[in-house]
Amino acid sequence: MQMTDSQRIEAPREKVWEALNDPEILKSAIPGCEELVKHCDTELEAKVKLKVGPVKATFGGKVTLNDLDPPNGYTIEGEGAGGVAGFARGGARVRLEEDGPDATILHYDVDAKVGGKLAQLGSRLIDSTAKRLAGEFFAAFGEQVAPKADAELDDQQETAADANGEITRKKGWLGGLFGGGKKQDEAVGGTSEPAE
Repeated sequence: MQMTDSQRIEAPREKVWEALNDPEILKSAIPGCEELVKHCDTELEAKVKLKVGPVKATFGGKVTLNDLDPPNGYTIEGEGAGGVAGFARGGARVRLEEDGPDATILHYDVDAKVGGKLAQLGSRLIDSTAKRLAGEFFAAFGEQVAPKADAELDDQQETAADANGEITRKKGWLGGLFGGGKKQDEAVGGTSEPAE
C-alpha cells in the first residue's frame, strides 16, 4: 500500500517539528493509541487498538525515526504485530515546508505492507482504512498544534457576554438608585424596592 498526501497546519515549521517529536501529542493524535513510550530521540514503542473491517486487534510494535533533518523532516519506520489479526510494517517520509511565517505544509509518503488476516481483507478495504486513519491522525495532530480559531472566537464571545452582563447589572443597580431600574433589574434576575 502506498499513499501520498499533504496537509496545511496553521503553525510555524519549528512548532510543527517539535510536535512531531512530542510523544504526548502523537499519542493523543494517533487513532486508537493506548500507549506511546519514547525510549530515546529515535526510538518509540506503541500499543494501538484498531478495527479494520471485521478484524479488531491490539497492535504492539516499535517505531524508529531515521534521517532526522530538523526542522525539515524525517523518515519513520515501524512494525506492529496484532496476534492472529496479522501484522503491519512500513515507513513514511515526512517533510515540512514553510508556507509563510505562521503556516507549514506537512507532506507525507507512506509505503506499508500487511499480513495475516489483515491481508485477506483486500487491498481496497486496507487502503480506504489507511486513508481514513491518516486523515483522523493529521486532523487531530493539526488541532493539537494549532487549535482552530473557532475556539478563540468562542472565548472572545464569552468574554464579551460577561462584560455585557456586568454592564447590564451596573445599569440595573444605578437605575435602582434613581427609582427607575425595575425593568433593568428584572432583566438580570433581580428586583428593586420602591424608593421611600
